[in-house]
Amino acid sequence: MPKRAQETPPHPSVRETANDEIYEKIYVTILEHRLPPGTKLGEDRLASIFNVSRARIREILARLAHEQVVDLFPQRGAFVAKPTPEQAMDVFEARRVLEPAVLQRLITHLTPEKVERLRQHQQLEQAARDKNDRRAVVRLSGEFHQLVADLAGNSAYMRTMRELSTLTCLIIFLYDAPTAMSCRADEHTEIIDAIAKRDVAKASKLMLAHLEHIEHSLKLDSQSAEVDLEAVFKG
Repeated sequence: MPKRAQETPPHPSVRETANDEIYEKIYVTILEHRLPPGTKLGEDRLASIFNVSRARIREILARLAHEQVVDLFPQRGAFVAKPTPEQAMDVFEARRVLEPAVLQRLITHLTPEKVERLRQHQQLEQAARDKNDRRAVVRLSGEFHQLVADLAGNSAYMRTMRELSTLTCLIIFLYDAPTAMSCRADEHTEIIDAIAKRDVAKASKLMLAHLEHIEHSLKLDSQSAEVDLEAVFKG
């Protein structure tokens, strides 16, 4: 009697790619405030929305929790991270230490191509401002700081800046900065100009003033509302 053919399990790289796609979708959705801080991320609902197992969703939520984008609570489940006012201040304190060092390294290893990358990104930010796209402005503003760290070429800076930038996006929305334009339109441009001139002192001074402006625009109170996950991801 012939042996029954066995199903071939998906190649690990296929599974990882699928997980990455779901991860990025949730990550960007959080950054764009379509999932506000405090939103419950039910495993059953997400598994149904993305047509995968709860185990896969659990893996992805654990990864997001590792980056502090999601909070996991025993017996309660996963929620979009909701930084406290104290955590918000800690984030900005860390950024004031880190970002001048990032700028120093970037300028030390600067090329015309890197300056062009920064200017291209600033154009995307301006386009979002022109459309008055509040969510895109905050996301792109955070990504600008990640890009500076990426171009600096230090992997530890890159990882840390990604985490801090994401938390800052959550903080801006959570504590309702008066407008999403808490990054003034000209501030990133001025920082890029100083980088292009290889002026570390000026770039650092502008960056610190930029961070101070964002922090001082925050109102340290908030309200949260229930969100329909299916409407967010399938709408």
